Amino acid sequence: MHKLLKIFGVFTSLGMLIVLMQGALVTKTGSADGCGSTWPLCFGEVIPTSPQMETIIEYSHRIVSGLLGIFIILLAIWAWKKLPHIRETKFLAIMSIFFIIFQGFLGAGAVVFGQYKAILALHFGISAISLATVVLLTVLAFEDSGAKMSVPNISKRFRNYVFFSITYCYVVIYTGAYVKHTQATLACAGFPLCNGEILPGLIGPVGSHYFHRIAGIALFFVILIMFVWVIRKYRHERTILWGVSLSLLFVTAQLVSGVAVVFTAASLFTAMLHALIISLLFTTLCYLTMILTRKKF
Repeated sequence: MHKLLKIFGVFTSLGMLIVLMQGALVTKTGSADGCGSTWPLCFGEVIPTSPQMETIIEYSHRIVSGLLGIFIILLAIWAWKKLPHIRETKFLAIMSIFFIIFQGFLGAGAVVFGQYKAILALHFGISAISLATVVLLTVLAFEDSGAKMSVPNISKRFRNYVFFSITYCYVVIYTGAYVKHTQATLACAGFPLCNGEILPGLIGPVGSHYFHRIAGIALFFVILIMFVWVIRKYRHERTILWGVSLSLLFVTAQLVSGVAVVFTAASLFTAMLHALIISLLFTTLCYLTMILTRKKF
């Protein structure tokens, strides 16, 4: 059931990962101005002639983002028609369209009106939400094809903790994006100390980097507490157990990749891996949030 929808959903989800990685590549290589201050044209041209590498990176990101925007709209409409009986479908369909359009406007606005760091950081956060909505729509197609729809029996306290965790995760995403866009990635040399100090201060690039570092470490413990909670109370809820275990795996990998960013001088591979893992963690927490809002009938 829904074979084509599932294939299209998986394809679109992978496409969104590519878009997200392209966005990280644009930031890492300083290619945000690769097409000048014109949008949707590139230096006033439909196809830039004799482009530099920065132009190629930025222009390809625009093209792929535009195509994925169309795919997401098609996926949302398709899911709306095929899965209207599932409670989350219409909400996710609307949100997927809203956030991909919002993401496009943020990107266009940054090009035309200037590269404001706070807005550019928000752009990555919106991309993470867009990825999550697409993945969850795809998950619904699989659940409606014979897989048992998970409706875990958990306490209100645990549910609220998961809500807190996903909100805090988004804050960490934003602080990380802000560090990248303010060129503060290497403001703190070494780990766990920052420039040889335990408390280097919270002013300027060093402050931005150090605050994100502390926030990221705290996120690890937030997820670890969730994991221990599940092991002690809800190990019989297989979907919750797997979801939280995957979250712990991702947050551990995120912490390791963050340290690697420092010691590899923010190499292209480690920087993009860091962005990828946090997006996968956020998507996993979104899935947990979705199933924890379900009620037994």
